[in-house]
Amino acid sequence: MLGRVMMIAGEASGDLHGSGVVRELKSRLPAVDVFGVGGDRMKAEGMELVHHISGLSFMGFMEVLKNLSTINELGRKLEALLDARRPDVVVLIDYPGFNLRFAKKAKQRNIKVLYYISPQVWAWHKGRVKKMRSLVDRMKVVFPFEVEIYKNEGIDVEFVGHPLAESIGSQISRDEFFSVNGFDREKKLLALLPGSRKQEIENIFPTMLETAARLKQELGIQVAVGVAPNLGSEFLRGFVSEPAGVTLVEHATYDVMAHADAAIVTSGTATLETGWFGTPMAVVYKTSPVTYSIGRMLVGVPYIGLVNIVAGEKIVPEFVQKDMNVQNITHEMKKQLADAAYAGNLRSRLSVLKARLGTSGASAKVAEGIIELGRAG
Repeated sequence: MLGRVMMIAGEASGDLHGSGVVRELKSRLPAVDVFGVGGDRMKAEGMELVHHISGLSFMGFMEVLKNLSTINELGRKLEALLDARRPDVVVLIDYPGFNLRFAKKAKQRNIKVLYYISPQVWAWHKGRVKKMRSLVDRMKVVFPFEVEIYKNEGIDVEFVGHPLAESIGSQISRDEFFSVNGFDREKKLLALLPGSRKQEIENIFPTMLETAARLKQELGIQVAVGVAPNLGSEFLRGFVSEPAGVTLVEHATYDVMAHADAAIVTSGTATLETGWFGTPMAVVYKTSPVTYSIGRMLVGVPYIGLVNIVAGEKIVPEFVQKDMNVQNITHEMKKQLADAAYAGNLRSRLSVLKARLGTSGASAKVAEGIIELGRAG
């Protein structure tokens, strides 16, 4: 019988997806002891947090190097818990830089390891797949094209569908959303989705705001900013000048994505979520020159945005590093906001994403996999 499960999710998206797994585990085995690294969502579903994800979202090689002491200290803390509490299964959710190293610690103790939401080995370090065969007992992947990658290396893999399919959606109409947030129904709405990491926001959000200001002046649009739940509006408010005329929307990011006419989105899961709603967008990204240069040498895919990677083609434009400037983004967003035919074509092409993400039920399938693995041990 499965008694103890350690789970590690290092970022806000991992906390969201992990919370569904904790919920499904607890519904099947109410007495199971689930502990580890996560956030408020996983805690709310009954997981004991031994470390909160706040402060763990390091972006880029230089940022990781600066915080190595924090990362190493957490590793030692969790390694001690492997010995003290001896979980039946360790569940690792994304966060590959840390989790793949920790998988080795678990396997050294003959503890079963289930990995949920694959490291993006198809983009980074394809050689990692061979190493993972000795580190991971089961892979639960969220994109269908990932199955073949792991199956070719003899790794037990299952496509469970993307967890977004069971949580994504908007519960209110466009009219209700506009009314609640004080928007004018006669004006187009531009969404800004700057991300959940402070470093990303510092690099990207000012350019988003400057672009939005120019579009407001030239097209008379209105602007909504989707606030990441792990940040809150206070941090973002520090970037917004009083006359900027943007509305910070908390606890309703999916509503922002669903009801915007177009969006400027920081590269990451948010591009996939925005695409699921069929909302035209531009993907933007900027990091330190050193991190970008190293990344260019390692990345093996032609796109940076998940929305384009999953679609298998460049549906929406991407503006990266020096190309991420006000002039370029403004030019593109003018077309998306003012050219109905252009925007309609983007919406039509984005419709492929729902099929690619599969149906709901990912969390339940992962929970069943954890229980089976625990019994097998």
